[in-house]
Amino acid sequence: MAQGLRFIAGLFRQHGGRLVLLFLCLLAPLWLFVELADEIHELEAFHFDDPLLRWAQALAGPALDRFFVFMSAIGYQRGVVPADIALTLGLLAARRWREATFAGVSFAGSGLLNLATKQYFRRDRPSLWESIAPEHTFSFPSGHAMGSMTLAMAVTLLCWHTRFRWPVAALALLFVLLVGASRIYLGVHYPSDILGGWAAGMAWVAGVYLVLFRIRERPWQVR
Repeated sequence: MAQGLRFIAGLFRQHGGRLVLLFLCLLAPLWLFVELADEIHELEAFHFDDPLLRWAQALAGPALDRFFVFMSAIGYQRGVVPADIALTLGLLAARRWREATFAGVSFAGSGLLNLATKQYFRRDRPSLWESIAPEHTFSFPSGHAMGSMTLAMAVTLLCWHTRFRWPVAALALLFVLLVGASRIYLGVHYPSDILGGWAAGMAWVAGVYLVLFRIRERPWQVR
């Protein structure tokens, strides 16, 4: 028994980080996404969606309008997508082949997955009020939430074994939260769309990382 416990403890010492990544960033988000998707597929309403949207609407004002329109813009076409491309090309230029593959597969796969799931669920956008930045595609999962989470997770994992990991993680978290909040504030997504986008993006990137970086490999250590 004691030998067995020492063996298990040794496994956790060696691979604890990957086990945490597997559970918190892959299995738990997948479970959340499946739960959300099941309710949406059955056309069930989430009790928190409309109240949070109405609360956000009550905060509306010129300054917040400008701020959240800006956050929404950089949360996808004008910020996340250029950053995705720049990071992948930069890693290729630096001949960091595995890191570049990780980034490219994470970003491209996330975009394709988002398009496919939107077409599958075909959820209509909220219509509680006329948005100052209207959208006309389907709603679930949020592409802004998924894209920003994908970028944030990829950058955080690439930096995790460097001295910059905590500042990068904090900035990434703040960015993801503000982008998600902007979509609710603008009335173009339900909060459940945001949760679904975050969950899908996190699970996808964690899965790609666990596949491309084997047990004893980390970013920047292998080519």
